[in-house]
Amino acid sequence: MRPIDRRSFLVSGAATALAGPALAQSLPDTVVEEGELSATRHNTASFRAQDWRPHFNNLANGAILVDISSRALHHWTEDGRYSLFPSSVPMSEEMTRRGRTRVVKKVEGPTWRPTPNMRRRNPEWPAVVPPGPENPLGTHALYLSWTYYRIHGTHDKRKIGRRSSSGCIGLYNEHIARLFANSRVGTQVLLI
Repeated sequence: MRPIDRRSFLVSGAATALAGPALAQSLPDTVVEEGELSATRHNTASFRAQDWRPHFNNLANGAILVDISSRALHHWTEDGRYSLFPSSVPMSEEMTRRGRTRVVKKVEGPTWRPTPNMRRRNPEWPAVVPPGPENPLGTHALYLSWTYYRIHGTHDKRKIGRRSSSGCIGLYNEHIARLFANSRVGTQVLLI
């Protein structure tokens, strides 16, 4: 697969397709919003279209592949529709978990509770943050079978495209809403 450069971004309807003319057919459902390029500009050249077959045996319940190196989340629905989203990733290797998991719960308007390790590192943080603009989980969250790990939105758009999380994978709120709507409990997830 060839990398896609930022000059290849095309506006299409409500979403923007992340695909150059040569890749437009292989990336029909890929999105990155035009205004979001500034937050992800430094890593857009590393985005590559992925095929699900090297990573998953099938698309039963859909599949999510998170590529930590390129800071990109790839999603395939059960019927094969493909989307690519820029993401934030853990800020260090010690906080990064790789391997297979699955979506076990979907929450719109999640409540955030910092993990015990987060509270040790940042004792000034509150024990609970309810849904709203101050919530680090954004508007939607996909809870994974690994304790404390989520794919969630963020209100802080500066984090996307960076190593900025304590272990979770973050998306723009607009993108997590779309992923949330097109994924289900049981979706396979692989972090590489």
